[in-house]
Amino acid sequence: MESVKVSARSVPKAVAGAIAAIIREGKSAEVQAVGAGAVNQAVKAIAIACVYMKEENTEIVTIPSFAGIDINGEERTAICLVVEKR
Repeated sequence: MESVKVSARSVPKAVAGAIAAIIREGKSAEVQAVGAGAVNQAVKAIAIACVYMKEENTEIVTIPSFAGIDINGEERTAICLVVEKR
């Protein structure tokens, strides 16, 4: 599984391209986001990736979860969105 980290400043189309590329390789993508702005960009990116993959007759699904991650020595809770081919 490949990890894609998203921030509030991430460009959703760029992240969607990265997700689609991972799915095309036959792998799953784990999209990680910390904070409301980052989660917003991540969800937009996944929606765009759905469109990209649908054009190739591939359907994807998303499985949400929480994960504890370390950012600059501080424990934070991230939203992890696993994206995989259906």
